[in-house]
Amino acid sequence: MTFKELGLSEAILKSLIELGHNKPTLIQELAIPHILQKKDVLGCAQTGTGKTAAFVLPAIQSLMMNERSAYRNIKVLVLSPTRELAIQTRDNFRRYGMYTNLKCGVVLGGVNQRSQVETLRKGIDILVATPGRLLDLMNQRIVKLNSINTLVLDEADTMLDMGFIHDIKKIVAHVPEIRQTLMFSATMPNTIRNLAKEFLKAPVLIEANTTSLTVDKINQSVYFVDSRNKANLLLEILHSEKTTSTLIFTRTKHGANKLADILEKNDLHNEVIHGNKSQRARVSALNNFKSGRSKVLIATDIAARGIDIVELSQVINYELPNLAESYVHRIGRTGRAGCVGTAISFCDRSETKYLSTIQKLIKQSIMVVEDHNYPMEQIAFKEQKKQAFSNRTSPKNSNRKFKSQTKKTKFQKNI
Repeated sequence: MTFKELGLSEAILKSLIELGHNKPTLIQELAIPHILQKKDVLGCAQTGTGKTAAFVLPAIQSLMMNERSAYRNIKVLVLSPTRELAIQTRDNFRRYGMYTNLKCGVVLGGVNQRSQVETLRKGIDILVATPGRLLDLMNQRIVKLNSINTLVLDEADTMLDMGFIHDIKKIVAHVPEIRQTLMFSATMPNTIRNLAKEFLKAPVLIEANTTSLTVDKINQSVYFVDSRNKANLLLEILHSEKTTSTLIFTRTKHGANKLADILEKNDLHNEVIHGNKSQRARVSALNNFKSGRSKVLIATDIAARGIDIVELSQVINYELPNLAESYVHRIGRTGRAGCVGTAISFCDRSETKYLSTIQKLIKQSIMVVEDHNYPMEQIAFKEQKKQAFSNRTSPKNSNRKFKSQTKKTKFQKNI
């Protein structure tokens, strides 16, 4: 199927051609026709599958088909969990709508609201917002939502995880009941289904099950290593491999800052993004990484939700996530646009249970790299590996480029 067959306008098709988008992804192919028919949609698709365009394109189409008054009122509202994702979504509206007269603005926390207020007063058709800042502007009577005809809840599972549910309910209470509501999520737990029952009317459920396809494009490997040796192993890998960009994930903000200091002391300049960083600092860090000025970016899961980098060489899970779905989100940052990606994970004793859950979700065993200088000490190690893995892959069969330059350390016997 082509974008033209989906019934999109010439103005949108022109922008898609210019941006190099030749055919719709699965989630776009399934969702766009229903959205154009003004149906409520509950869509589930993994990161990197094009779900943002799945609602952006038909939203632009619908606005183009409806007459607008001389003064622009907000017709489309998109709620995003993070600042980075909000900015990325705003940019997508502008890129796909470059040959239209539509105006899109963004409001988010972490920066002075003055410029955002000015944008709102000039009038916009589409507003992308994080819940906290939007609610603040509503309380100040700066934003009115009485003209909304399309409401989008993007990354709904993340917004629930971040505790935005009460803010979202307050916002939705000010949106007209007669509207189209679209909810997109990377996962479909019962909490999301229950939320959909509350906000959506007779929704079309679309599940683009692309987890295995996304994972299959990525060369995955895992190193068993004690937590105290993770930094040394990371330094060895980063110094040995010729990569243009590496995204490293930690579980906590403190862990991200601590790791950044270690890398800096070892002549590895890096950028860090997490929730405690100001919006200005996060944007600067992301721009430096995307432009290649910094080859290493350290991030927590929530802060990384808005990262979209086409040619990302590799992702390193310095700490495994405690949710298996987060692993898929993380490694999905690499291997995009038809490129083959690389995902490396470190696993210490406390993380073997996470690894087992991850492998059940992706329905495959991750290759174990045993030929490295910091193997986990042999205390009940074989039993832990047996629990985490159904089979093992010899490093001789590995397609990884990394090879230790120093003498191999053999596993010690059980003591």
